Amino acid sequence: MPSRVNRFHLRGDFSLQGCGQRRKKPLLSPGGQWEEIFSVRYLSPIGPLRIVGQAASILGVEFSRLEVAHAEDDVPEILLACRSQLDEYFRGRRRVFALALEPRGTPFQESVWKELLRIPYGETRSYQAVAWKVGNGQAARAVGAANARNPISIVIPCHRVLGSRGQLVGYGGELWRKQWLLDHERRLTSAMGV
Repeated sequence: MPSRVNRFHLRGDFSLQGCGQRRKKPLLSPGGQWEEIFSVRYLSPIGPLRIVGQAASILGVEFSRLEVAHAEDDVPEILLACRSQLDEYFRGRRRVFALALEPRGTPFQESVWKELLRIPYGETRSYQAVAWKVGNGQAARAVGAANARNPISIVIPCHRVLGSRGQLVGYGGELWRKQWLLDHERRLTSAMGV
């Protein structure tokens, strides 16, 4: 399981948007407290993933363009647990993640992400259905925007949200990955007779 570990500091109230491998310096928000942030990589069947977190919580799981092996020293257990649970998920041995998550967004985005966590493994919902669940049936587009900003891919299953006619629409990790994840979950659900 090749991995890469990084350590860096960010101020509070930061966004993982833009903290990808192309950026040489982390984003800093004015007025926040400094936080120690860690990063490890996991090579999944659908490409490299970057896991970002603090000592006690996961802040992000995002698709990455390259995989570089690197020594692991002084990495919080939560990041290693996340990587291990992702590996179990991809091997068909895990349906529910048991991790402390700390996705950071607006209150509306956070309510959408909480609702995504309620979508069972192997099932899907429409953007409209999620909008109703978060209390605003007219907010399907806003749900789509929140879904697009989900910082913790796969663990917070934004891939389980489809268009109103069940079609694949929008996925930050590219539509072929969304289809792969849905097929993976459906195949395992069918094989288990659920």
